[in-house]
Amino acid sequence: MEITHIEHIGIAVKNLDEAIKYYEDVLNLKCYRIEEVLDQKVKTAFFMVGQTKLELLEATNPEGPIGKFIEKKGEGIHHLAFAVKDLPVSLHEIKLKGVKLIDEVPRPGAEGLHIAFLHPKSTGGVLTEFCEKPK
Repeated sequence: MEITHIEHIGIAVKNLDEAIKYYEDVLNLKCYRIEEVLDQKVKTAFFMVGQTKLELLEATNPEGPIGKFIEKKGEGIHHLAFAVKDLPVSLHEIKLKGVKLIDEVPRPGAEGLHIAFLHPKSTGGVLTEFCEKPK
């Protein structure tokens, strides 16, 4: 398994428009993309900070993962995403090390990435995402 960089930090928000306003007007960052990921019941907004992205996540359905997260924990950091080389191999290798996977196989994510999540019970309480650009 080879991690190449932090791909993004996912932040759960109740209201995407208000959150975008804060990041743009207060922090002087520029939102470069807004996208809805239907199967994850989420609308996302992306910002670049140096080489790392921030991904704001607003639930489009309270029964989706972000809706449930906000109901249970409130707004805040939701996950940490690492870019990896060869996502299927990385998932296999980390599973052999005893890490519980949420996604056994990669699935489509925002920005056209292939993604897979690792269970926070196996990662020190941090929901971890592995990402790879499709080949």
